[in-house]
Amino acid sequence: MLRARAGLLADIRTFFRQAGVLEIETPVCSRFGVTDPSIESFTTRYTGPGAARGETLYLHTSPEFPMKRLLAAGSGPIYQICKVFRGGELGTRHNPEFTLLEWYRPGFDHFGLMDEVASLVNDVLPSSLPVEHVNYGEAFQHYLGIDPHAASAESLRQCAIDAGISDAETLSLDNADAWLDLLLTQRIEPHLGRERLSFLFDYPASQAALAKVRQGTPAVAERFELYLEGIEIANGFHELTDAQEQQRRFEQENATREERGLPTVPMDRNLLSSLASGMSECAGVALGIDRLLMRVTGVPSIEEVLAFPYLRA
Repeated sequence: MLRARAGLLADIRTFFRQAGVLEIETPVCSRFGVTDPSIESFTTRYTGPGAARGETLYLHTSPEFPMKRLLAAGSGPIYQICKVFRGGELGTRHNPEFTLLEWYRPGFDHFGLMDEVASLVNDVLPSSLPVEHVNYGEAFQHYLGIDPHAASAESLRQCAIDAGISDAETLSLDNADAWLDLLLTQRIEPHLGRERLSFLFDYPASQAALAKVRQGTPAVAERFELYLEGIEIANGFHELTDAQEQQRRFEQENATREERGLPTVPMDRNLLSSLASGMSECAGVALGIDRLLMRVTGVPSIEEVLAFPYLRA
């Protein structure tokens, strides 16, 4: 497995060298964290000399923010392979510390980046797979007979009950997006990526995260996820470049944190300044190396591809 991991990383670096994408490094610790209420960051404290003594630092859950600062400074296309950290995530597909590949392509939209993701993944798999693109709304219509862009939380709850999801009758979820996530993971994801690369794209605007929203009826977030054998492998965006909109989303996420009794997180003002100074149109994606290695080696659990998983670290 050590040799398989080393070979996978070497193949990825060869792919990007041939594509003219520059490998970079960014900090693991930052004074700013991710405000997304669904993500739990690990924290530590700086105890050395200086004005920052005793300051809380956040271990990154993704290198996205500093990489975008490099893009705004004119780096051109860049990628990074790094360890990232997320609390509250442990299971057959999750480890609190995992390896992420993240890259950004100026001039690409999410459709162009999907093509490159497919090329990379097929380049490293034992054999190439056909590619399919599945519209988020059409997937819900096909598998569940419901319009995810128009359905209320109550109708989605009833859909979950009708679909036989365990304990759906007693679950108390915050909003429609929470029910959509439940339905997606329990009744749609298992069908995706079966002997093919499945790209699910154009999510509800309420799930834009750091993606652009394309106005229309309905408005949709220009983002995608890649599935292999029912497992999410990558999450990509046609990146938001509007500093004011990005700040509004950070503030809304912190407001949601307060409502849920979670600690608020300092928003990355360095990123906001970089966006305000001007970042070119681009698309970016984060791909889980460990999950990809599970598929390359044919094992069912993330523990099997890690030399030292959480319980043995």
